[in-house]
Amino acid sequence: MSEPLTTPGEGFHPHLHDTPDQPTAPLRSRLHHIRADSLDGDTAQSGGMRRFAAVSGKNVGSEKLWMGQTHVAPSTASSDHHHGESETAIYVVSGHPEFVFIDDSGESESREGRESKEPREVRLRTSPGDYIFVPPFVPHREENPDPDDEAVVVIARSTQEAIVVNLPRLYALSPDQS
Repeated sequence: MSEPLTTPGEGFHPHLHDTPDQPTAPLRSRLHHIRADSLDGDTAQSGGMRRFAAVSGKNVGSEKLWMGQTHVAPSTASSDHHHGESETAIYVVSGHPEFVFIDDSGESESREGRESKEPREVRLRTSPGDYIFVPPFVPHREENPDPDDEAVVVIARSTQEAIVVNLPRLYALSPDQS
């Protein structure tokens, strides 16, 4: 027999009733149901985007994970930024967001015939169902070139809060420069 679906405001265990004489279970000893309509918009932001937390240290007591949604309006680009020490995984839900970064790992010929690294801007064009991985401290920007529809992505980070460091431009950044 399956349990009925929960409704807003029912808490973590809808089949258990809280009473004053029963101690409350710690946040880390029970499952948490985060409803789509209760995502927390009080997160670090970058211009051109709206981030909403679902799983965070603040919301559910997570210690090593942050997860939420980002919405990028039509014909909009975020400001250049990185996510500090967080590894970031992105899943494209809707739209065709583009992720832009500077790749300085390529080599090209110099005038003297020797190989040298020439940084170049790379644009990753995505579709629903695609994934992106952003390593720690890598400057990047999200863009939504679609003039009509917003792009929505689900983000998971390896820290319990969303670290966002806005930057004046895209450039190579080492962890000691953050």
